Amino acid sequence: MNALRMFAVVTILMTIASPIAMADASNEYVITRDVVYGHKMGMALTYDVIQPAKPNGAGILFMNSGGWFSRWFDPADAVDSATGRGLNFNNVVDSGFTLFIVRHGSAPLFKVPEAVADVKRATRHIKLNAKTYGVDNERLGVFGGSAGGHLSLMLGTDSDTGDSDSKDAILMQDNRVACVVAYFPPVDIRGLTGPNERFPALDFDPELADDISPILHVSKDDPPTLMIHGDKDPLVPLEHSERILAAFKEAGVKTNLVVIEGGVHGFRGKHAIQASDALLAWFQKHLTD
Repeated sequence: MNALRMFAVVTILMTIASPIAMADASNEYVITRDVVYGHKMGMALTYDVIQPAKPNGAGILFMNSGGWFSRWFDPADAVDSATGRGLNFNNVVDSGFTLFIVRHGSAPLFKVPEAVADVKRATRHIKLNAKTYGVDNERLGVFGGSAGGHLSLMLGTDSDTGDSDSKDAILMQDNRVACVVAYFPPVDIRGLTGPNERFPALDFDPELADDISPILHVSKDDPPTLMIHGDKDPLVPLEHSERILAAFKEAGVKTNLVVIEGGVHGFRGKHAIQASDALLAWFQKHLTD
């Protein structure tokens, strides 16, 4: 199999972007749209916030990324089972977690290293402003699938304490997260860079691949990390999660791998429920217990 085919787009259907940030109450959720955490080439970088009716003080960041494309969708769809978009995070929000839907500079214009830099900045911004949303900035988890899983692992394995000499308050803030869940994540970008019509975000200097390969950044101070992967995934083979699981164990990091029997790339039906239950249990254990 061509190694470049191992990366698939996690399906995120898009609509036209909201022109302004706004808040509304829907199904007992408070939704704040398009919070600006930075700018790039004159364009705003944004995230949405969904606050539960009964918050538990912890927050979860969703890496809105598939193939390192980061498309806009109405955040209300993430908690509206009637939309049929497959984005239903009701169990997360109804369990008291405040959900942050993070977008990054998208392919095809922006590449993987830039996406990594963007989500790191978004995490700093969220931590700096966590109290605004009733969240403890030391109780933040992160999750995503495929490219979003890769970005989640990069936040877990390659965080820092911030730049105390910076004049930017956001860059002064650390970007550490308290735990990670990654669905079918690519963990090693080496050897996959270059021109690519399907995944243009991979067309960057191969010398940068080490910097954005999570497998190379595992260390003993990484947060508890869970991988969820189907054993029939034809695009990002289970081996990816198995490799980083072994690396986490060797480093002494709390970790686990849930293997979805018969699962492919993108879970549906009972596989989606199994994965969702495992994700929620991991966050409850490491952010609330």
